Amino acid sequence: MTRGGGTQMDTGLPAHVRRFPFPFPHGQYMYSVNVEPAGRFTPTAAGGWGGRIVDVDGGYSRDLTARRSILAADPSRAAEDPQMRPSVWGTLNYVLSELAGSYPGSMRYQRSGSRCRWVNELAGTNLSFTYGDESTLPGGALRFLSSQMQEDFALLDHRGGALWLDAGVVTFASNWSLRFDVGLPFSEIHAPVPRLADMGIIERAEKFLIGLQPGEPYRRTNWSVSVDRRLDISTETYPVWGPDRAGIAEDPALPDRLHLRVEVQHLVKVPSTGVLLFLIRTYLLSLRDLALVPQWRTRFGEVLRGLPEDLVEYKGLSRIREPAAAWLLAEDI
Repeated sequence: MTRGGGTQMDTGLPAHVRRFPFPFPHGQYMYSVNVEPAGRFTPTAAGGWGGRIVDVDGGYSRDLTARRSILAADPSRAAEDPQMRPSVWGTLNYVLSELAGSYPGSMRYQRSGSRCRWVNELAGTNLSFTYGDESTLPGGALRFLSSQMQEDFALLDHRGGALWLDAGVVTFASNWSLRFDVGLPFSEIHAPVPRLADMGIIERAEKFLIGLQPGEPYRRTNWSVSVDRRLDISTETYPVWGPDRAGIAEDPALPDRLHLRVEVQHLVKVPSTGVLLFLIRTYLLSLRDLALVPQWRTRFGEVLRGLPEDLVEYKGLSRIREPAAAWLLAEDI
């Protein structure tokens, strides 16, 4: 067993179901800060998740191929304020160390001063580079880091008593855009989310994040619903994925096409720089596969039925909620 791997129940379910981070401990859902210490394996009715901060699974090659394609078509999905260059390198060092520690059978990282060597057999990477020298990594440190992990990531700088999104690579956004948000403060980025400001959640969350200490990573989950196995449902690509949401309610293939989309978000104060690393790993599970776990099928149906109207609207579920809940709660599945 590798570091942080935990153990999984052998239920006979497919691996992607056993490892899925089902996000609903109760039959009702409300926005909250929703954070807990990271690195803990969390058992579920199907298996479990969460033993590692940077997670590699059977979709590794597929997801990295998708990211390369998205970045080639739209380079603005990667953004970096020049002042963040040292923080990007500190983040690269942290993530490669995490990957090597969690997957020693396929990944190895060595650093001696500025001399570094990185081997990733899963990605076919074997190279030496000079720490801090952009010319020694393909595409520079920011783009290279995005080519080695399935997670999207953003870097938030602390200045003037607030957090600012100043760098990142986000190719699998859920109805938002790094291009629009980069350079904005944390409070402004989250202002459109219903109830957060009124409940004081944005202010409390920012204070919590500013107070994070190196070596004490935290995590939270967020969820939405998407059509087909489409990771990229960013604002930029709405003309591509938006029409599918409009017609899915009447589609007999709804249980196979509609997916519960869960983000596991890790919050890490990078030790060498103090920058806040926001890792976003997206998991998708079709309603058909979700229904293989009876407890999940009933729970998600209850959550959809009980969701407040403002959250239904914000998550784009107005046309989807009732047909999805009806299928999940039907007795003859």
